[in-house]
Amino acid sequence: MPLPKRRHSSTRQAKRRTHVKVNKPSLSLCPSCKLPALPHRVCPHCGQYKGRQVIRVDKQKKGEKGKP
Repeated sequence: MPLPKRRHSSTRQAKRRTHVKVNKPSLSLCPSCKLPALPHRVCPHCGQYKGRQVIRVDKQKKGEKGKP
């Protein structure tokens, strides 16, 4: 396998990597609770998808952790 004769400069390396990045996920508003959620997925806040209750979400008050 051939090897490069000379080292690539950092500028050339950066030009190659301009498209390698992490994008922010797009968020949409949930129609039932109006909180941001990922599109085409169950809302983690209310548990609804397309107007149907899909999962049950236990709502805990702030400060109450692990209370039965």
